[in-house]
Amino acid sequence: MSPNERLRAQLERSDHTAASLAEKVGADPKTVARWISTGRVPHRRNAYAVAQILGADVHDLWPSLRDGAESAEGAATELEAVYRKRSDLSIDVWRSMFVSAEESIDILVYAALFLHEQISDWHQLLKDRAGHGVRVRVLIADPYCDAVRVRGEEECFGHGIESRCLLAAMHYRPLLGVAGIDVGLHATTLYNSVYRADGHMFVNSHLYGVNAYGNPLLRLRRKGSDGLFDAYAASMDAVWRTARPLKE
Repeated sequence: MSPNERLRAQLERSDHTAASLAEKVGADPKTVARWISTGRVPHRRNAYAVAQILGADVHDLWPSLRDGAESAEGAATELEAVYRKRSDLSIDVWRSMFVSAEESIDILVYAALFLHEQISDWHQLLKDRAGHGVRVRVLIADPYCDAVRVRGEEECFGHGIESRCLLAAMHYRPLLGVAGIDVGLHATTLYNSVYRADGHMFVNSHLYGVNAYGNPLLRLRRKGSDGLFDAYAASMDAVWRTARPLKE
């Protein structure tokens, strides 16, 4: 993709740097740099925020947003596969996706203990990726929040989910303090669990009364702005803003 020279010029005319613009928008500085250097189109909400901050027309900065053509194409082509159950997908595929991450790993779940139970080097994998500059964000559920209690009732699992959330917190505590890795607790009702590595994503839906491993799984690859991929990525960002850090 070609650099976005319009955005570069508008930024140079402003009082902002890529870093200060990222802080204003609430984005990662590396992401803002990619908007400029690769011409990548941001989420629509970020695009409008940038245009307002820089005093520019959003369609001058990103013409593809004018008619939504890129969004429509992305929504139509980003769904690569659908699995009847999460357990139908080999754990080797999961590991391969995370190992290939070069920019970011995002995980939004209640507990997702299968990552620790089936990927024997899960901690080391995350440490290695963070050591190579990958931003790692993990969100697990507060074991004592209402959302976990209700989910336990819906799955007829009682305190089982609470216990799994407690175990997840125990698993992730050794990663606290590792540079590039952030682990948070959320209290949000999850309609989907989200697993992202760069432009690849698995979305595990939550059906009423069914454990996560038995629920459908979507496999997505980002191909444009405002598609399915960005919609689920935005949900991760929204929950992240409500979360609190996991403590020792």
